[in-house]
Amino acid sequence: MKHLLIVAHAPSLNTRVLSEAAKRGASQDTIEQVTCTVKTPFEAGPEDIRACDGILLGTTENLGYMSGALKDFFDRSYYPILEEKQGLPCALYIRAGIDGTGTRRAVESIVTGLRWRWVQDPLTLRGEWQDAFIDQVEELGLYMAAGLDNGLF
Repeated sequence: MKHLLIVAHAPSLNTRVLSEAAKRGASQDTIEQVTCTVKTPFEAGPEDIRACDGILLGTTENLGYMSGALKDFFDRSYYPILEEKQGLPCALYIRAGIDGTGTRRAVESIVTGLRWRWVQDPLTLRGEWQDAFIDQVEELGLYMAAGLDNGLF
């Protein structure tokens, strides 16, 4: 069995719906050899990263940057797992009220330092809320789990 970790900051109803969509996608019946856990950035830490085979990050755009919660997760986890999890498959979704550029750049910088491997370009959900965001994040969760399930990454 492989394990997908979803670390998602979800301070609002809409962002909680997105984290649930990611898990729903990753938990579809067609996925046979992957388990999935969703944690907030405050709940997750180095031990969770060590135990996973892939990670999906979710964050809001806060003042042109990632959420403080996700930054805290990285602050607590970066050095403890730096040498252990190089090449970890990862993906990211950003719920951005404006454009998400600063948020994406900040997370990409940290992921580059960790030497994790992007398996899909970051998904930025821009502007006013759209119900289509739910389907996009669910698809991202499915993509991550299917890739692990089929040994693609």
